[in-house]
Parts: sequence; C-alpha cells; structure tokens
Amino acid sequence: MRNHVKTNGLTVAEELFAFVRDEALPGTGIGEDAFWAGAAGLIAEFSPQVSELLDIRERLQEQIDEFHRSAGAGPVDPEAYEEFIRSIGYLVEEPGDFTIETDRVDREIATVSGPQLVVPLLNARFATNAANARWGSLYDALYGTDVIDEAEGRKRTGGYNAVRGAAVVARGRAFLDEHAPLAGALHADVTAYRIDGGELVAVTASGAAGLADAAQLVGYRGSPAEPEAVLLVHHGLHVEIQINRTHPIGAADAAGVKDLLLESAVTTIMDLEDSVAAIDAEDKVVGYRNWLQLMQGTLTAEVGKDGRTSTRRLNPDRVYTAPDGCELSLPGRSLLLIRHVGHLMTSDAVLDPAGNSVPEEILDALFTGLGSVHDLRGPHAGGNSRTGSVYIVKPKMHGPREVAVACNLLAGAESVLGLDPLTLKIGIMDEERRTSANLKACIWEARDRVVFINTGFLDRTGDEIHTSMLAGPMVRKAAMRSTSWIAAYEDANVDIGLECGFRGRAQIGKGMWAAPDNLADMLDQKIAHPLAGANCAWVPSPTAATLHAIHYHQVDVDARQAGLGVSRRSTLRQLLSIPVGDPASWDAEARRNELDNNIQGTLGYVVRWVNAGVGCSKVPDIDGTALMEDRATCRISSQHVSNWLLHGVITEEQVEDSLRRMAAVVDEQNASDLDYLPMSPGFDTEAFFAARELVLEGAVRPSGYTEPVLHRRRADQKNTDRLARSAT
Repeated sequence: MRNHVKTNGLTVAEELFAFVRDEALPGTGIGEDAFWAGAAGLIAEFSPQVSELLDIRERLQEQIDEFHRSAGAGPVDPEAYEEFIRSIGYLVEEPGDFTIETDRVDREIATVSGPQLVVPLLNARFATNAANARWGSLYDALYGTDVIDEAEGRKRTGGYNAVRGAAVVARGRAFLDEHAPLAGALHADVTAYRIDGGELVAVTASGAAGLADAAQLVGYRGSPAEPEAVLLVHHGLHVEIQINRTHPIGAADAAGVKDLLLESAVTTIMDLEDSVAAIDAEDKVVGYRNWLQLMQGTLTAEVGKDGRTSTRRLNPDRVYTAPDGCELSLPGRSLLLIRHVGHLMTSDAVLDPAGNSVPEEILDALFTGLGSVHDLRGPHAGGNSRTGSVYIVKPKMHGPREVAVACNLLAGAESVLGLDPLTLKIGIMDEERRTSANLKACIWEARDRVVFINTGFLDRTGDEIHTSMLAGPMVRKAAMRSTSWIAAYEDANVDIGLECGFRGRAQIGKGMWAAPDNLADMLDQKIAHPLAGANCAWVPSPTAATLHAIHYHQVDVDARQAGLGVSRRSTLRQLLSIPVGDPASWDAEARRNELDNNIQGTLGYVVRWVNAGVGCSKVPDIDGTALMEDRATCRISSQHVSNWLLHGVITEEQVEDSLRRMAAVVDEQNASDLDYLPMSPGFDTEAFFAARELVLEGAVRPSGYTEPVLHRRRADQKNTDRLARSAT
C-alpha cells in the first residue's frame, strides 16, 4: 500500500479514507471517528467468521473428492452419494413450511415483473445509461437491431430507411393492438388520439373508438384535445404513446405518433462483482463513488459522438395528468440494486490491526451502505427506494450458514450506519451447488430480509464441474444445458421461491442473455423466463431491456405463478445428478474443437481483464460471434478444460498447443485496438500466464473461482504499466 492512514487500529488506503471523509460522510449525520470505530468492530467480528466459512468449503470439497476417488470409475450411485453428502453436512435438513417476512419492499421488486439490467458499476456511462433505461424507445430498439430483418429493402443504412421505418411502425401498432386494444378499431387506423371525460378517444375514418379496457389509460401529458403523450398500463408496466406531428417520424404518421416508450428495465443491478475488474483501493473507490452519486442523483458521464461531447445525466421522474385531473408522477429511473463480492476475496484497501487484508465483502457492506444512507435521509432521500430500503445482491454463497453470516454482516452494518433493522435487504444468488441443494434452508436464514433469488446458471455450471471434478469427465459444454440437473435447478428455484411466499413479495429471477447482438433470437427465446414463473430476468443492454419488456406484456407472470401452485416439478435426486459424459463417443476432432473453444473464450476474456481492467465485455467467440463474457463464463471454460485434462480426455501438450494457437486468434480479433498488448509470438504476458494458470491448475483452485488468479495478474500488470509511465 503506497499511501495510507491509521485509524482505530486499521490501516486504510489514503484515497479510500479521503473519499469517506470528503464525499460519503457529509450529510449522513455519522461522525468520522464513529464510522471507523464501527468499521473496526465489524472487521474484528466478521473476519474470523468468513475465514471459517472458507475452511468449511475446503473441508467439504476434500471429502467429496475422496468419495469419488474411493468410488472409482463408472456411474455414481445416487443413493450412496446423497447419503454421503448428507452425512458430512453438505446437505442439511430442510425447514418446514414458512412464508418470508420481508417488509418495506418497493413495488418494482414486490409486484412488478420486468427486465433486470446488470452493469459494471465502475463505468459511469454504463451506470448512467442503465439507471435511465427504466424507459426505452420501442422504435429505436426495433429499428437498430436484427429484430426487423433486412430483406425487401429493410436494410439498416447510414441514413434513415423509410421502408425499414414503416416496418417498425407496423410492429409498434401491432404491439398496441395486442396489449392495449381498442374497442372495434385498430391502432393502425387511428388519425388522432385525445382525452375526453377522462377516457382515451381514438379517432378513425370510421368514427371514434375507446380502449377495450378503459382502465388502461392512466395519464397523459399536454392538452386533452391534443396530448403530446398518452400513458397506458398493462401487467403493471407502462407504455407511453408519444405524439408530435412536427417530428420527422410523427409527421409521416397518420396519428402523429413519433414513438412508443416502454417501461423497460424496472430494476438494475449495479455490479461490483463479476463484471468489474476492481483489484485495489483505486478501483474500489471508483465503484463506491459511482454508487454514492447514484444515490444522490448526481452521477454524470461524458459521452462523445461524431466529434462532439455531451454530459449524460440521470433522468428526472416523469410527470403526467391522471384521468381525474390530478398530477401523476412515475419514476424516471430504474430501481437500483447493488451486487457485492462473495465471501472468498480479501482487499488490501483496508488492513486489520495485524496487517492482514480484510474480507472485501465487509468493505462493500460498509461503503455502499454509507452511500445508500443518502437515499434514506437528507435532501436526496427517496430518489431510489420509495420505501426506505437498500437492495444488496449477494453472490457465490455456499449453503445456509453462509447466508446467515451474510445477513448478520448486514445487520452489523446497519448498526454502524445508524439504520433501522432490516433496512439492508438481501438478494440470494442461487449459483452454487450447495445453495441450490439447500435453497429452502438458505431462504429461511434470510426470511426477514430476502427480496430476491436468482438462478445464475453460468456460475452454477462452473461449480457443478468443480464440485464433481473427480467424478469423471464432464459432458461437452453445449450439452450441459440439456442435462437433467440444470432443468431441475431452474424449476426448483421458482418452485421453492413460490413455496416460501415470494409471489407479490420478492423477485424470482433468471439469468443473462449472453448474445447482445442477436436480439431477434432473444425475442424468440427469452419469453421462456416469464413463462417459467420468473418475474425478472437479466439482459445485457438498455435496448435488450426494451425488447425483453415485450415478454412481460405477453405473459401475466403473477397469473403464471398462481397457476404453478406449490408442488415441486423436480427432485433433489435430479438436482444432484452429475453430468459425466462419455469420452469414447468423442473423436479427436470433437475433442480438439471443444478444447479450442474453451481456450479461445478464456484467453479472449482474460486478456481484456488483465491488460485493460475490463471485467465484462463483448468477446468474439471462436467463430466471431460476440458473446457477453464475465468471470462466470470464464469459470466454466477454464474448469471444463481442467476437468478433461484431469481425466485424460485431452493432454497437457494439447492444452499448451491450443493456448498458443488461440492466443494468435485472439490477437487477430483485437488487432484494431491500438492499445492492445498481443500475447503472441512471445507468449510471455501476464494475460497469457493468467489464462494458462486457470486451465492447468483449475482443479485445485478454490471452488474453481477465477478471481484470485485474475486479481494477482492484473495487479502485476498495473504495476508494470505504472513503472512504464514513471519511466517516460
């Protein structure tokens, strides 16, 4: 640590100490010494508990490894396996029936179903765009993506293509006819909209028509006779018909409609975990500052386009006139959640009295909690949560005891920050095998503050591979999605959530759409998530959020959840089935292709992480298709190679050869980046070494996590870059 401050027995990085003193504490009513004294107490109390949890993980994994060694080759006896993991405490007794007790939950989490964005908090532009993605242009989302094909003159040209535009307008009118139909008319035939007697009147050549359900009109803006906006609601989500006859689009529209604005990213997770590369105090302060300014409503980002720079700010609330003439205000921004790190990592941004790095999750609880105080009291109160709650997503927890410690840590942070008990809510990422196998017990431990369970199928797959590393060679990666355990996992997350009373109280979520440029496929496939009973699912961009919002108009998730009832569609035995493959059926070419695919994906992600500090980005796969990659996808790819290497499906020589060949491929894919540091032909960069370490030593990495290797290599690269700058 280069510069630091001593306080209450702690050694604190100077930039973090200054941030707390000068930016985060003012306006909270919390004294500086009281804050750091509370921080010291929290660190002293919870550091040993976190260390013990990690020891338990290691001990359980060693016992499971020994079970598979003793069992030898061949299929695992499911009955003997279940009995064994129960005997060692990996499985716990499931609690009886109960209903979660969480209160003060915002409607965006409790009752409104819709898309959920996940964005790296260290990028202010991404964070601002995501917060503003509560409302999205349907016309822009259709026009600018592959949802509208480019046949018959509908190409996305440099200028405006009127043929493509007409197709967009037609899709928009079809959307209105399906989800806000008129009585006896079509929206395509409307020549004007007006408000008369508190009801919507749509004028057509055949006469006037109203909404089939008059209650769908909830507001308007402008004069009743010539409104500039008409606000409708369907399944709890709002749709704004924007009218402007002087706008280029509106001027060509019979009704003057220039756009349809959809309520889109109802909630957004600001991420300090898998999508960021935050390895030191310098990085963490960027994230903490962005969160603080989001809570204050002051975050801005400079955006450059066509040689011009503009400042992007957070949107204000949207104001309308209700049908009864009263003012109606709706949030202009997404309700924000914050994802902390898990139990594994420590940070030298703060050292304990013995000089040890402290658990990073304690810092996240303290400093994002401190930022959130500005949303709870003072001049900025209510800009995010209208109920006075803070929503924390907690990843990578293994089982109910780890959930209990996480909840106790949040209670301790509440005490330090002077918050009412149960202000800091928790979202449980159901992404580790021991959590999904004990999900009801995990929810029980958080029953008075839980607001969210979400299937993180990417990390869950990585943990599936690592936990059962010695059971045998895993199926090929593409086949993993059709194995019985993953279907049981996805169903159980919904079923257990409903069983525990989540309907109308908390979110049941599904995972990310990982191909951000293939949104026609997303529109075709991601409807499966609300159909499954999930009231939110992750999307990679504001545009994707607007398109995914269509699914929540097509599916009444509340009714779907009611129809699912409380019976479980899967069994624990199915959930615990191990996806061991049949290497005899894979020829040399299949093995080589699988290896190259995994190695290329690992290198493509790691090189940006280590060299540029980019934690999540669109990375071309081996065929050039852009995929969203983060540490979870890297965990799968690297663990899969480690598993096949361990069981002799591939050799170390083949892995080394693939690393070198795929490094050249990744270098070529990044050739247009002037700041890119190539890995070939020297194969001696920190990024190359990091990828090599992940795949060759993955079997012995804690839970197969990539963070320790990436953090260490990124720190070395930052130090090298710092020395190079000093030399020049």
